[in-house]
This record gives sequence, C-alpha cells and structure tokens, in this order.
Amino acid sequence: MQSLFLAWIFPVMDTETRNPLTGMRVLITCPPMLACAEEWRSEFDTRGVELVLPDVIQTLPEDALVELVPSCDGWIIGDDPVTRAVLRAGRDGVLKAAVRWGVGTDNIDFNAARELGFEIKNTPGMFGAEVADVAMAYVTCLARSIIDIDRGVRAGEWPKPRGKSLSALTMGIIGYGDIGKNLALRAVAAGMAVIAVDPTLEVGQELGDVTRGEWPEAVGQCDVLVFTCALTNSNWHMLDAAVLALARDGVFVVNVARGPLIDEGALCSALISGRVGGAALDVMENEPLLATSKLRTLENCVFGTHNASNTWEAVGRTNRKAMTLLWAALEGNP
Repeated sequence: MQSLFLAWIFPVMDTETRNPLTGMRVLITCPPMLACAEEWRSEFDTRGVELVLPDVIQTLPEDALVELVPSCDGWIIGDDPVTRAVLRAGRDGVLKAAVRWGVGTDNIDFNAARELGFEIKNTPGMFGAEVADVAMAYVTCLARSIIDIDRGVRAGEWPKPRGKSLSALTMGIIGYGDIGKNLALRAVAAGMAVIAVDPTLEVGQELGDVTRGEWPEAVGQCDVLVFTCALTNSNWHMLDAAVLALARDGVFVVNVARGPLIDEGALCSALISGRVGGAALDVMENEPLLATSKLRTLENCVFGTHNASNTWEAVGRTNRKAMTLLWAALEGNP
C-alpha cells in the first residue's frame, strides 16, 4: 500500500520522457566527423537522437540539402552551401539549430540566417596548430623540392636539385589569427623572417619577432606567401595578376585557407612564367579540383585535399565542441 502511495506522489518517469532531445533527427555533413562516426555515435544514441549520415566527399549540393535539411531538427555543417534556399527549407521544416564544424563561415548566408531566426555558431580555435603544421610542411616541400625528388626516384632517377634554406627566406603570413600565429611560431623557430598581414593589426602593435605588413605592399618583401585568413567579400581573388606582378621572382605561394583567395588563372600564368616558383594548395576554388583545371598539368604545383585540420586529436576536439554547442541549442528549442 505504501509503495502505491509513493508511486502516486513520485511517479516513475521514463528516462526518454525526461530527455527533450528524444525522437529528434540530426544531419551531419562534415566529412572528418562522418569518417569517425562510430567514435561519437553513442552521444546521440543515449539521447535517443536519430542520425542522418549522407555520403559526402567535400560538400553536398544545395538541392540535396534542400531535400535533407527540413526533416532534421539539428545540423552539424561542413563546407556545404548554407544558402537562403537551404535555410528557408529548414525553417519550413523542423530545423531548430545548426552548428558549423570548424572555423570558416564563408559558406553561410548569415543575413538569411538572421532573417529566418537561426543562430549558427562555429568552433574556432580548434586546430590552428594542426593547419600550421601542414602549412610549414608545404613551405619545406617547396623550398627543398621534396615532391620533385620523390617523383624522380619513383621514375628511376636520382635527382639532386639545389634548394633554399628556410633561414634565408622571408615568410608573409596573410591572416594573423589562430592559424597565422601558430605558423609564425614555427617559421621563427626555423630562422625565417616573418611579416604578418592582417587588417585587424594596429600600427605599432607588439608582435615579438614578427613584423607587421600592409597588403599588397608586403608582397614584394616576401619569398613565401602563406594564406591563413578568412574569406570575405573584400578579399576574393586578393592574389591576382596585378598583385603577382609585385612579387619577387620565384616566390612560393601556399594556401591553407580558402581557394577563392587566389585567382587560379593568374596563378597558373605565374607558375608557367616562373614568377611563382612553386605553389602548394590545400584548398582550391572548386573542390574537389576540377579534372579540367590547368593546375593539374603543372609540376611546380603541389595539391592537398582541404585536409590540413584532419588529425585524430583535432577532429576529436572539434567533434566534442560541435556536439556540445548543438545540444545546448536544441535543448533551448525543444
């Protein structure tokens, strides 16, 4: 009798009933997170959340997102086009919250997001060191012709090209945020002179071993240009034919930021003429790189796959941060 009375006062609640996320669906379109789904799947299972995990090489096209997003309550975004049409489809459906996995947000129409009532957060500061590691590796590959030597050995040759000492080079870092600062530490440790170009830097600001420079004037002072900045409307194709004309002969160009920062047509011409001695592109204007891209024919161009942030440690940190932000957003929008 007493147990019935207690049960009436304190009814036993199903754990799923207490969880405001139970029954929700979450779409994930970020390739690094998708690649390790089994590592974090339990985070969703314990909350009773259904996962939608499409096959993604780099991004999903707008039409596919318009079909998928409306049926999902949450979305962890990769480099996908988060356009007005996609967001409107989400608003017309059940989408409540979205989080951008990673740092860059140039793929998101924030004006449309605000108008439609979406607050989309990202995960900055997660992999500055990892991207800087790759940028420094690209610089070393270009300066010492490491890729050319590898190709020669595979072809049965034994090439010995004369390289350039890193300590004899000046590096221009375009974008002095988390990635840029981590890269500067590595470049200074290698004995390189470093010039940082960033509109947020103030004249006279203390930068230690790093010198502040202006764009595009600093281009002519650098042996290596490394792009680590965000993509905005004002810096689209910031490295074009006119700017390349200011560069030192044989300058190296490295891009670990966003492809459209560089006019690829102008870069091709400069690689062919020798104005640019070599380029390393972890990112391109079109990803994956188009089969028709002239860059593919140039041996002094080294390619990545927009993969500089992809380490076990960095991906794990970013997955955790993205999920934490998503849970908080969804729980605030039951």
